[in-house]
Amino acid sequence: MKLTILAMVPTLLASALLAATQKKAPAVTVKRMTPNLYTDDVEAAVRFWVDRLHFEKTVEVPEESGKLAFAALQKGPIELMYGSYASLRKDVDVSRSFERGTSFLFLEVDDLDATLDAMQGAPLVAPVHRTFYGSTEFTVKDPAGHLITFAQFGKP
Repeated sequence: MKLTILAMVPTLLASALLAATQKKAPAVTVKRMTPNLYTDDVEAAVRFWVDRLHFEKTVEVPEESGKLAFAALQKGPIELMYGSYASLRKDVDVSRSFERGTSFLFLEVDDLDATLDAMQGAPLVAPVHRTFYGSTEFTVKDPAGHLITFAQFGKP
């Protein structure tokens, strides 16, 4: 037993010395995280959020054709961005790496009934239901095909 412990001492000392001399990565503070979704029709996505949920379009970047290549939307502290797949393909580095697909957003709201009314006419993916984690929610599809779940916790 003593021999085993003595044999382990150099390994333990080396590990402790290595840990003490390695630099720790500096702490990173994330100031904000904004979903950046892509679509073939930025204008339709903007109308969806502005007309239904009263977001404000804060930034727009047109393509040469005049169609929107990018738009940023905001409501209070919540920000959302949409870019066009056409503009994404122009970024040489990114164009080799991205894949088209559905994104999923989860939004907690204070009045699910009013939100459901605001979403009338949007493709309903999942009707209003209670979840095992305590929310009442429903899911719709935006014009770009992304799924948006609206949830209210504590709804009777």
